Amino acid sequence: MAWVAQSLGRPLARVLLYPVCAYFVVSSRPARHAVERFRARVLGCSAGWGDVFRHYYAFASTILDRLYFLRARFDLFDIHIHGLEVLDRELAQGRGCMLLGAHLGSFEAVRAMGLFRRQLDIRVLMDEQNAPLIRGMIQELNPAVADTVIQIGGMETMLQVKECLDRGGIVGVMGDRVTHEEQTVACKFFGREARFPAGAMRLAHVLRAPVVLFFGLYRGGNRYEVYLESFSEGGPVSKDRRDIALTEDVQRYADRLEDFCRRAPDNWFNFYDFWDEAR
Repeated sequence: MAWVAQSLGRPLARVLLYPVCAYFVVSSRPARHAVERFRARVLGCSAGWGDVFRHYYAFASTILDRLYFLRARFDLFDIHIHGLEVLDRELAQGRGCMLLGAHLGSFEAVRAMGLFRRQLDIRVLMDEQNAPLIRGMIQELNPAVADTVIQIGGMETMLQVKECLDRGGIVGVMGDRVTHEEQTVACKFFGREARFPAGAMRLAHVLRAPVVLFFGLYRGGNRYEVYLESFSEGGPVSKDRRDIALTEDVQRYADRLEDFCRRAPDNWFNFYDFWDEAR
């Protein structure tokens, strides 16, 4: 697919996504059921095969487009960025910030901001041990981008994040998927309890880093809408309020994620039982 995308172009590559998606809709039963449960919870009605296929196709499209984003081929896309002034305001204070996203739409679209602010120093926290194929693809397509990845959970993770923030850079991280034995916070998400990781927010508290929410929604065809929202200012948190503040912030994040899920339910790319309804 990488060869087809680069050699024969995006239109033909998108046509090939149809049989790929059809195969996975039929063969990936647990993921399909997870999508059906998610859509029923968000939209209040059962999902048909066509709905599930569109959901898979949206996911496949963002994976395909990642190839072009990594190649800096932003000219192929119609990208609208909302709230860029929020990022400008934070960076104008001479400090960096954390960019908090989710597996909703395309996090890779963050690099589109390079069209407008080419001097931005953007690093991404990623669990590379859990995605060796993605790491290999990034390394092959754009080694310079691969060098901007900070491995989650390593001994030097916090140091690398702090160094980036101190020089006025941006550190991107996902806030919706629990990894390993990470501490979690129980949040209300679409009316039912779901576990959200606390690591990203705890890191922001420790480093007193401002946090900006980021959602790169795929809108079909070659269209993306990037949303940036101010989330927290990065001020000190008193010792007796740390746990309370952490819980409140993670719940606020879950609330904003819920709102954006309602705007673009086809963009939800957690293909597993997010609410652990089997318990």
